[in-house]
Amino acid sequence: MSGATPPPPPPGNPYEQPSQQLSPADEKLWATLVHIGGIFFSFIPALIGYLVLKDKGPFVREHTATALNFQITMAIAAVVSSFLALIIIGFFLLAAISVLIIVFSIIAAVKANQGQPYTYPLSIKFVS
Repeated sequence: MSGATPPPPPPGNPYEQPSQQLSPADEKLWATLVHIGGIFFSFIPALIGYLVLKDKGPFVREHTATALNFQITMAIAAVVSSFLALIIIGFFLLAAISVLIIVFSIIAAVKANQGQPYTYPLSIKFVS
């Protein structure tokens, strides 16, 4: 047997795949889908989109982070409104929150599809 040692492994995690950038059309598509998904599934599509797509391009990262911030803000508002439902005003607030989510998510999806940045109003910045 020879006394030679094997060469050291390359630096970094050998199991990590290099991040491939999305094409501009794919970035627009995924950003649009994340915004639309928020209408039906609250913050879950934005969270999954942010975690999976944040390294795939600056446009999709910006839109997924913006959608996640808005959906978390609206989820917090919905929880507070559900407690206020004990005093009748909570029902009106829940209806208003639902309308805001639908309207602002559609506006954001259209802007994403056009390749333009969009910032939701009434949104607390949790993720940047």
